[in-house]
Amino acid sequence: MSDNDQRPDELEGTEQPFVTHLIELRDRLVKALLAMAVAFVVLAIYPGPSGLYDMLAAPLVAHMPKGTTLIATSVISPFMVPIKITMMTAFLLALPVILYQLWAFIAPGLYNHEKKLVMPLIISSTLLFFAGVAFCYFFVFGQVFKFIQSFAPKSITAAPDIEAYLSFVLNMFLAFGATFEVPVVLVILAHMGIVSVAKLKAFRSYFIVIAFVVAAVVTPPDVVSQLALAVPMILLYEVGIWAAQLAGGKASDSDSEQDAAATDSTHSS
Repeated sequence: MSDNDQRPDELEGTEQPFVTHLIELRDRLVKALLAMAVAFVVLAIYPGPSGLYDMLAAPLVAHMPKGTTLIATSVISPFMVPIKITMMTAFLLALPVILYQLWAFIAPGLYNHEKKLVMPLIISSTLLFFAGVAFCYFFVFGQVFKFIQSFAPKSITAAPDIEAYLSFVLNMFLAFGATFEVPVVLVILAHMGIVSVAKLKAFRSYFIVIAFVVAAVVTPPDVVSQLALAVPMILLYEVGIWAAQLAGGKASDSDSEQDAAATDSTHSS
């Protein structure tokens, strides 16, 4: 019998009845929703739904012709759109609490070495998503709207609809937030042994092409926004390779073969 067979299971004795899991899941969901509700109330008080929309629209308004504003083509849009933005912002503010509740729910079912990896991944993925949203808002929006307005004919007065602008903003936030998760995805793939660090390095040239294809699909048809998405994706891919090495990913396929051979010899003994 091998040492692995004699070693006690870290999860032994931690099994819980199905009903207990449901109760705990309910409690975790309630806490997550409560965190969102508190954030929503705080935001509703200050700066308020209207103030939040003004902040969100600031990059566009700054590049619109003087005297023009956004318009509302629906009767309830002036009410519903700011409320939607407040809910979205409340979710982002409560995201650390939501992810912690998720972590607390799944942690008892993880081994110690998995717990050491999952928590840093949750924290880093949250920070990277926020970084992607911030990069989009503070840098990309200004450049994109400036570029678009420079091509607008003088005979056209730009007056975008507030619902269309909200949809555009959410799509861009989601695209850049997801893009900034590239290092986390690479670390997970390398740690699980699905790909080696050597394969990630060899795939670099193909990923550059994929980055520009993705940028062309998910961003508006202008060069500025496409470059603003593709270039960070490529840089983050390099960061992901470095992070995968630090996280203990397989350096090459030969390492995986050696580990497999060592495992077979252990079992045979």
